[in-house]
Amino acid sequence: MTSDPAAAGSPSASVAPSAKRGPLRRLYDWVLSWADSPHGLTALAAISFAESSFFPIPPDVLQIALSVARPSRSFLYAAVSMVASVAGGVAGWAIGWGLWQAVEPWFFSYVPGFSQEKFELVENLYRGNAFLAIFAAAFTPIPYKVFTIAAGVCSVPLGTLVAASALGRGARFFLVAAATYFFGAAAKRFLDRYLEAVTLALLAAIVAGFFALKLLLPSH
Repeated sequence: MTSDPAAAGSPSASVAPSAKRGPLRRLYDWVLSWADSPHGLTALAAISFAESSFFPIPPDVLQIALSVARPSRSFLYAAVSMVASVAGGVAGWAIGWGLWQAVEPWFFSYVPGFSQEKFELVENLYRGNAFLAIFAAAFTPIPYKVFTIAAGVCSVPLGTLVAASALGRGARFFLVAAATYFFGAAAKRFLDRYLEAVTLALLAAIVAGFFALKLLLPSH
């Protein structure tokens, strides 16, 4: 019989490690757990799709872990992330176009990244240059999900959404693929150790991104 060294003489050993972690960290760990599953590629596609409308953890997390395990498939994982993410963006557009009145309260109350202020800002940005706004959101940490759903609400042409999303998401995920192909193990260790700091940095980037877009794209 094996024994857990942490269980000997530790009053907190009976508490599962996941119970000590916040919801974001537990969800992050759940996403990473798919890297050890034979269904990792399917999970990557599903998470990439869902993140485009409501899921809070970016697919880059799983893409990096999968790429570290199988570097030769790094660019395949990037392609799957891109295609599924753009498809999820189309789903987000459809939600905004046909279901927004019914689901609006739920999104503003429960989906991270959504707020009335951000949504109104995106609506104003779409009056300036919808393609550039969607590309920026697809490539940067700006909440892409807000832009996909707002695109449907604002009747942004679906072709504009798909083209800008494919360009932005493709650039982002293939950049991740190139980085993990050469520095994957180091990148994974960094995320495992500094998740909270990275989250704060992404939050700052989101705020900065919204201000930058507001300055660059005229609102009417």
